[in-house]
Amino acid sequence: MNRFKLPPWLRKDGAAAVLFLAPSMSGFSLFYMVPFAMGVYYSFTDKVHGGSFVGFANYRELLSGSSFRQAAFNSMLFTGIGVPILIALSLILALILNRRLWLKNGLQTAFVLPLVVPVASIVMIWQIFIDWNGALNALLHSVGLSRVDWLNSNGSITVLIAIYIWKNLGYNMILFLAGLQSIPQSYYETARIEGAGRLRQLLGVTIVYLIPTIVFVILISIVNSFKVFRETYMLAGDYPYDRIYMMQHYMNNMFFSLDVQKLTAAAALMVGFIVVLATGLLTVERRFQENLE
Repeated sequence: MNRFKLPPWLRKDGAAAVLFLAPSMSGFSLFYMVPFAMGVYYSFTDKVHGGSFVGFANYRELLSGSSFRQAAFNSMLFTGIGVPILIALSLILALILNRRLWLKNGLQTAFVLPLVVPVASIVMIWQIFIDWNGALNALLHSVGLSRVDWLNSNGSITVLIAIYIWKNLGYNMILFLAGLQSIPQSYYETARIEGAGRLRQLLGVTIVYLIPTIVFVILISIVNSFKVFRETYMLAGDYPYDRIYMMQHYMNNMFFSLDVQKLTAAAALMVGFIVVLATGLLTVERRFQENLE
Protein backbone atom coordinates (compact mmCIF):
# COMPACT_ATOMS: atom_id res chain seq x y z
CA MET A 1 0.00 0.00 0.00
CA ASN A 2 1.46 3.32 -1.06
CA ARG A 3 1.87 5.86 1.67
CA PHE A 4 0.32 9.26 1.26
CA LYS A 5 3.02 11.72 0.22
CA LEU A 6 2.89 15.34 1.27
CA PRO A 7 3.27 17.95 -1.45
CA PRO A 8 6.81 19.40 -1.69
CA TRP A 9 5.85 22.71 -0.10
CA LEU A 10 4.61 20.88 3.06
CA ARG A 11 7.75 18.82 3.57
CA LYS A 12 10.45 19.90 5.99
CA ASP A 13 12.38 22.26 3.69
CA GLY A 14 9.23 23.45 1.93
CA ALA A 15 7.46 24.20 5.20
CA ALA A 16 10.45 26.19 6.44
CA ALA A 17 10.53 28.19 3.20
CA VAL A 18 6.81 28.91 3.44
CA LEU A 19 7.22 29.97 7.07
CA PHE A 20 10.01 32.43 6.26
CA LEU A 21 8.21 33.78 3.19
CA ALA A 22 4.85 34.18 4.91
CA PRO A 23 5.43 37.69 6.40
CA SER A 24 6.70 39.21 3.16
CA MET A 25 4.11 37.40 1.05
CA SER A 26 1.35 38.61 3.37
CA GLY A 27 2.52 42.19 3.06
CA PHE A 28 2.94 41.87 -0.70
CA SER A 29 -0.56 40.40 -1.06
CA LEU A 30 -2.16 42.99 1.22
CA PHE A 31 -0.54 46.09 -0.24
CA TYR A 32 0.04 45.07 -3.89
CA MET A 33 -1.87 42.03 -5.12
CA VAL A 34 -5.22 42.75 -3.46
CA PRO A 35 -5.32 46.45 -4.50
CA PHE A 36 -4.26 45.51 -8.04
CA ALA A 37 -6.95 42.83 -8.27
CA MET A 38 -9.51 45.36 -7.04
CA GLY A 39 -8.26 47.83 -9.64
CA VAL A 40 -8.66 45.28 -12.43
CA TYR A 41 -12.21 44.62 -11.23
CA TYR A 42 -13.03 48.35 -11.17
CA SER A 43 -11.77 48.66 -14.75
CA PHE A 44 -14.76 46.54 -15.81
CA THR A 45 -17.37 48.58 -13.91
CA ASP A 46 -18.95 51.99 -14.48
CA LYS A 47 -18.14 53.30 -10.98
CA VAL A 48 -16.28 52.24 -7.85
CA HIS A 49 -19.08 51.81 -5.33
CA GLY A 50 -22.22 50.05 -6.40
CA GLY A 51 -21.16 50.01 -10.03
CA SER A 52 -22.43 47.62 -12.65
CA PHE A 53 -20.36 45.42 -14.95
CA VAL A 54 -19.75 47.09 -18.34
CA GLY A 55 -17.28 44.66 -19.88
CA PHE A 56 -14.56 46.22 -22.01
CA ALA A 57 -16.36 49.56 -22.38
CA ASN A 58 -13.76 51.39 -20.28
CA TYR A 59 -10.95 49.87 -22.33
CA ARG A 60 -12.59 50.86 -25.62
CA GLU A 61 -13.07 54.40 -24.36
CA LEU A 62 -9.49 54.45 -23.12
CA LEU A 63 -8.02 53.27 -26.42
CA SER A 64 -10.09 55.78 -28.38
CA GLY A 65 -8.77 58.71 -26.35
CA SER A 66 -6.04 60.81 -27.94
CA SER A 67 -4.38 61.54 -24.58
CA PHE A 68 -3.94 57.85 -23.80
CA ARG A 69 -2.63 57.04 -27.27
CA GLN A 70 -0.15 59.91 -27.04
CA ALA A 71 1.01 58.78 -23.60
CA ALA A 72 1.34 55.14 -24.70
CA PHE A 73 3.26 56.07 -27.86
CA ASN A 74 5.63 58.34 -25.95
CA SER A 75 6.26 55.67 -23.30
CA MET A 76 7.04 53.02 -25.94
CA LEU A 77 9.22 55.48 -27.87
CA PHE A 78 11.13 56.40 -24.74
CA THR A 79 11.64 52.75 -23.75
CA GLY A 80 12.45 51.67 -27.32
CA ILE A 81 15.20 54.29 -27.65
CA GLY A 82 16.48 54.63 -24.09
CA VAL A 83 16.79 50.95 -23.12
CA PRO A 84 18.95 49.78 -26.10
CA ILE A 85 21.28 52.79 -25.73
CA LEU A 86 21.55 52.17 -21.98
CA ILE A 87 22.26 48.45 -22.46
CA ALA A 88 24.92 49.12 -25.10
CA LEU A 89 26.72 51.84 -23.12
CA SER A 90 26.65 49.94 -19.82
CA LEU A 91 27.97 46.77 -21.50
CA ILE A 92 30.79 48.69 -23.19
CA LEU A 93 31.76 50.33 -19.89
CA ALA A 94 31.64 46.96 -18.12
CA LEU A 95 33.93 45.42 -20.75
CA ILE A 96 36.37 48.31 -20.32
CA LEU A 97 36.31 48.25 -16.51
CA ASN A 98 36.67 44.46 -16.46
CA ARG A 99 40.30 45.00 -17.41
CA ARG A 100 43.12 46.21 -15.19
CA LEU A 101 42.85 49.98 -15.29
CA TRP A 102 44.28 52.84 -13.30
CA LEU A 103 41.62 54.42 -11.04
CA LYS A 104 39.27 51.52 -11.79
CA ASN A 105 37.55 51.70 -8.38
CA GLY A 106 37.19 55.46 -8.65
CA LEU A 107 35.54 55.18 -12.05
CA GLN A 108 33.11 52.55 -10.79
CA THR A 109 32.17 54.79 -7.87
CA ALA A 110 31.67 57.79 -10.17
CA PHE A 111 29.28 55.87 -12.41
CA VAL A 112 27.26 54.52 -9.46
CA LEU A 113 26.96 57.88 -7.63
CA PRO A 114 23.82 59.05 -9.55
CA LEU A 115 21.91 56.19 -7.91
CA VAL A 116 22.34 57.70 -4.44
CA VAL A 117 21.74 61.33 -5.44
CA PRO A 118 18.23 62.56 -4.44
CA VAL A 119 15.82 63.10 -7.32
CA ALA A 120 15.39 66.78 -6.45
CA SER A 121 19.14 67.32 -6.76
CA ILE A 122 19.22 65.49 -10.09
CA VAL A 123 16.41 67.67 -11.44
CA MET A 124 18.09 70.85 -10.21
CA ILE A 125 21.36 69.93 -11.93
CA TRP A 126 19.61 69.19 -15.22
CA GLN A 127 17.48 72.34 -15.00
CA ILE A 128 20.65 74.39 -14.72
CA PHE A 129 22.16 72.48 -17.62
CA ILE A 130 19.21 72.72 -20.07
CA ASP A 131 17.79 76.12 -19.07
CA TRP A 132 17.40 78.81 -21.76
CA ASN A 133 20.40 80.54 -20.23
CA GLY A 134 21.97 77.30 -19.02
CA ALA A 135 25.27 75.63 -19.79
CA LEU A 136 24.05 73.66 -22.81
CA ASN A 137 22.51 76.66 -24.58
CA ALA A 138 25.55 78.74 -23.71
CA LEU A 139 27.69 76.13 -25.43
CA LEU A 140 25.41 76.13 -28.50
CA HIS A 141 25.49 79.93 -28.62
CA SER A 142 29.28 79.98 -28.37
CA VAL A 143 29.58 77.86 -31.54
CA GLY A 144 27.07 79.96 -33.47
CA LEU A 145 23.96 77.77 -33.02
CA SER A 146 20.60 79.04 -31.83
CA ARG A 147 19.37 78.38 -28.30
CA VAL A 148 16.75 75.67 -27.75
CA ASP A 149 13.85 75.60 -25.29
CA TRP A 150 14.53 71.97 -24.51
CA LEU A 151 11.47 71.20 -22.39
CA ASN A 152 9.06 72.75 -24.91
CA SER A 153 10.31 71.09 -28.07
CA ASN A 154 10.72 67.61 -29.51
CA GLY A 155 14.19 67.65 -28.00
CA SER A 156 12.55 67.18 -24.58
CA ILE A 157 12.55 63.40 -25.00
CA THR A 158 16.28 63.56 -25.69
CA VAL A 159 16.75 65.29 -22.34
CA LEU A 160 14.61 62.66 -20.64
CA ILE A 161 16.58 59.80 -22.23
CA ALA A 162 19.85 61.46 -21.19
CA ILE A 163 18.65 61.70 -17.56
CA TYR A 164 17.51 58.08 -17.63
CA ILE A 165 20.83 56.85 -19.00
CA TRP A 166 22.87 59.04 -16.67
CA LYS A 167 21.01 57.72 -13.64
CA ASN A 168 20.91 53.99 -14.50
CA LEU A 169 24.21 53.54 -16.33
CA GLY A 170 26.23 52.69 -13.22
CA TYR A 171 23.74 50.15 -11.88
CA ASN A 172 23.60 48.23 -15.15
CA MET A 173 27.36 48.41 -15.46
CA ILE A 174 27.79 46.75 -12.04
CA LEU A 175 25.39 43.97 -13.05
CA PHE A 176 27.32 43.37 -16.27
CA LEU A 177 30.62 43.38 -14.36
CA ALA A 178 29.27 40.69 -12.05
CA GLY A 179 28.21 38.64 -15.06
CA LEU A 180 31.57 39.08 -16.79
CA GLN A 181 33.53 38.05 -13.71
CA SER A 182 31.44 34.87 -13.37
CA ILE A 183 32.62 33.59 -16.79
CA PRO A 184 35.48 31.10 -16.21
CA GLN A 185 38.80 32.17 -17.71
CA SER A 186 39.30 28.62 -19.00
CA TYR A 187 36.69 29.34 -21.70
CA TYR A 188 38.83 32.19 -23.05
CA GLU A 189 41.98 30.08 -22.86
CA THR A 190 40.28 27.30 -24.85
CA ALA A 191 39.09 29.82 -27.43
CA ARG A 192 42.61 31.27 -27.79
CA ILE A 193 44.08 27.80 -28.22
CA GLU A 194 41.59 27.16 -31.03
CA GLY A 195 42.74 30.36 -32.73
CA ALA A 196 39.85 32.67 -31.86
CA GLY A 197 40.62 36.38 -32.00
CA ARG A 198 39.27 39.05 -29.64
CA LEU A 199 36.12 39.65 -31.68
CA ARG A 200 35.32 35.95 -31.86
CA GLN A 201 35.97 35.58 -28.13
CA LEU A 202 33.60 38.48 -27.49
CA LEU A 203 30.81 37.05 -29.63
CA GLY A 204 31.38 33.34 -28.98
CA VAL A 205 32.23 33.38 -25.28
CA THR A 206 31.45 36.68 -23.57
CA ILE A 207 28.09 37.46 -25.16
CA VAL A 208 26.94 33.82 -25.18
CA TYR A 209 27.58 33.25 -21.47
CA LEU A 210 26.35 36.74 -20.62
CA ILE A 211 22.87 36.13 -22.08
CA PRO A 212 21.17 35.49 -18.68
CA THR A 213 22.65 38.72 -17.33
CA ILE A 214 21.68 40.62 -20.48
CA VAL A 215 18.07 39.43 -20.22
CA PHE A 216 17.93 40.39 -16.54
CA VAL A 217 19.43 43.82 -17.21
CA ILE A 218 16.95 44.40 -20.06
CA LEU A 219 14.04 43.60 -17.73
CA ILE A 220 15.38 45.86 -14.99
CA SER A 221 16.00 48.65 -17.51
CA ILE A 222 12.46 48.40 -18.89
CA VAL A 223 11.01 48.57 -15.38
CA ASN A 224 13.23 51.55 -14.54
CA SER A 225 12.14 53.29 -17.75
CA PHE A 226 8.63 53.44 -16.31
CA LYS A 227 10.00 55.12 -13.17
CA VAL A 228 11.25 58.22 -14.93
CA PHE A 229 7.97 59.98 -14.11
CA ARG A 230 9.40 61.61 -10.99
CA GLU A 231 12.10 63.43 -12.91
CA THR A 232 9.69 64.41 -15.69
CA TYR A 233 7.09 65.64 -13.21
CA MET A 234 9.59 67.80 -11.35
CA LEU A 235 11.04 69.15 -14.61
CA ALA A 236 7.81 69.93 -16.48
CA GLY A 237 4.83 69.48 -14.14
CA ASP A 238 1.44 67.76 -14.63
CA TYR A 239 1.03 68.54 -18.31
CA PRO A 240 4.46 68.66 -19.97
CA TYR A 241 5.20 69.09 -23.65
CA ASP A 242 3.39 66.49 -25.76
CA ARG A 243 6.57 64.53 -26.55
CA ILE A 244 7.23 63.70 -22.87
CA TYR A 245 3.63 63.14 -21.78
CA MET A 246 4.00 59.58 -20.47
CA MET A 247 1.65 56.86 -19.23
CA GLN A 248 2.38 57.86 -15.64
CA HIS A 249 1.27 61.43 -16.41
CA TYR A 250 -1.97 60.09 -17.83
CA MET A 251 -2.67 57.89 -14.79
CA ASN A 252 -1.65 60.63 -12.39
CA ASN A 253 -4.07 63.08 -14.04
CA MET A 254 -6.85 60.46 -14.04
CA PHE A 255 -6.26 60.03 -10.31
CA PHE A 256 -6.62 63.75 -9.64
CA SER A 257 -9.80 63.87 -11.72
CA LEU A 258 -11.10 60.77 -9.85
CA ASP A 259 -11.62 58.87 -13.09
CA VAL A 260 -10.85 55.55 -11.44
CA GLN A 261 -12.12 53.44 -14.34
CA LYS A 262 -9.69 54.90 -16.88
CA LEU A 263 -6.90 54.89 -14.30
CA THR A 264 -7.29 51.21 -13.48
CA ALA A 265 -7.78 50.24 -17.13
CA ALA A 266 -4.56 52.05 -18.09
CA ALA A 267 -2.69 50.43 -15.20
CA ALA A 268 -3.95 46.97 -16.18
CA LEU A 269 -2.85 47.47 -19.80
CA MET A 270 0.59 48.68 -18.73
CA VAL A 271 1.11 45.76 -16.34
CA GLY A 272 -0.13 43.34 -18.99
CA PHE A 273 2.35 44.76 -21.51
CA ILE A 274 5.25 44.40 -19.05
CA VAL A 275 4.22 40.84 -18.08
CA VAL A 276 3.97 39.72 -21.72
CA LEU A 277 7.32 41.31 -22.55
CA ALA A 278 9.02 39.79 -19.50
CA THR A 279 7.53 36.36 -20.23
CA GLY A 280 8.74 36.52 -23.83
CA LEU A 281 12.28 37.51 -22.82
CA LEU A 282 12.51 34.81 -20.14
CA THR A 283 11.19 32.20 -22.58
CA VAL A 284 13.81 33.14 -25.16
CA GLU A 285 16.54 33.06 -22.50
CA ARG A 286 15.43 29.64 -21.22
CA ARG A 287 15.37 28.12 -24.70
CA PHE A 288 18.79 29.61 -25.40
CA GLN A 289 20.16 28.01 -22.24
CA GLU A 290 18.63 24.64 -23.18
CA ASN A 291 20.23 24.80 -26.64
CA LEU A 292 23.53 25.85 -25.10
CA GLU A 293 23.53 22.84 -22.78
